[in-house]
Amino acid sequence: MHLPDYHGGSIVNLMRSIERALDARPCAAAAAYPELNALPATALKGARNIVLLIIDGLGYDYLSSAGADSALARHLRARLTSVFPSTTATAVTSFLTGVGPQQHALTGWHAWLRELGCVMATLRARPRLGGETLSKTGVDPRSLYTAEPMFDRLAAKTHVVSPANIVDSDYNIAHCGLALRQPYKALPELFSKVAEIVRNGDERKFIHAYTYEFDETAHSFGSASPELQRKFRQIDAAYAQFLGEIAGTDTLVIAVADHGFIDSPKPACVELEDHPQLAEMLMLPLCGERRAAYCYVQPGQDVAFEHYAQTRLDHCASLYRSSDLIAHGWFGLGPANPRLGERVGHYTLVMKDDYTIKDWILGEPRYLTQGVHGGVSAAEMYVPLIVAEA
Repeated sequence: MHLPDYHGGSIVNLMRSIERALDARPCAAAAAYPELNALPATALKGARNIVLLIIDGLGYDYLSSAGADSALARHLRARLTSVFPSTTATAVTSFLTGVGPQQHALTGWHAWLRELGCVMATLRARPRLGGETLSKTGVDPRSLYTAEPMFDRLAAKTHVVSPANIVDSDYNIAHCGLALRQPYKALPELFSKVAEIVRNGDERKFIHAYTYEFDETAHSFGSASPELQRKFRQIDAAYAQFLGEIAGTDTLVIAVADHGFIDSPKPACVELEDHPQLAEMLMLPLCGERRAAYCYVQPGQDVAFEHYAQTRLDHCASLYRSSDLIAHGWFGLGPANPRLGERVGHYTLVMKDDYTIKDWILGEPRYLTQGVHGGVSAAEMYVPLIVAEA
């Protein structure tokens, strides 16, 4: 089991180093986290521009093996941990806010939001069963996504370069704050837009650039697939060309990921409908992730639920009281968001080996991805810290 190292070795600590290097306005929630040991603020202070390139899904293990001869690997500085759960909704929110899930309380792809009385797909800002996004129903997304955007605290001009189909999403608008959002349609355009921002103007800049192409391919084809290797090579070639294009601009380019991947074959998926006795003990659908599922248990069913999980599911899952995970620092350091407890349920099933767990709500398309993440294996939890000077 590999847990986040919020004391100086996680992606949250990286954001703390960036904040301090860019003379951020004080933030009590962010101050709970020390700077990154491998890249303290003093190492960033001299750069006129800081580019944070997030390659969604690029785990340390993948880069060290399949990508060992790459341009990205040549600039590898250290191995970091993600957050818990090791998933995009939770980790990218930490990149955007500079705090851990302990404070921002976006605890996975699906979350029970008591304020709305429904389970939400957090990144899509719409109920799990589908329908309109929050803003289209008249709900201000910032009433649910309450952590302050990190961009609003920095003493620098801030930019977010993000895929065109999500750049103006409810989630992005709420989390990008005062940053100038710029869309792109394909990978070459991502790097050309960042290069243009770097070269335009003499003011100090922080540029957050994001691509999900690696993640999307890994989900569809798996981490050992030739399709993923081709996608990685495309990203790596674009990265190398980009470094050449911005040479001499006094720019520090930090590439990192939100999580890594494992492969999970269909037989390794525990489907809740095959455990009707367990399903009857739940008062809500499973929340969180297929690799880390939050369970909301019917009143009076705790003992029976624990017994079932520890006997019938012991081969594939470890059972924890969610309150213990909060107390033991799985979600971060410092005071917890008042909503955190209700968003992680009564219990958490952390899946072992390559197992996942899934329930299906009425009308939900039945589709399982081959590549998965969210758990506490080394392949999911560890991400590369890649640092290049230009």
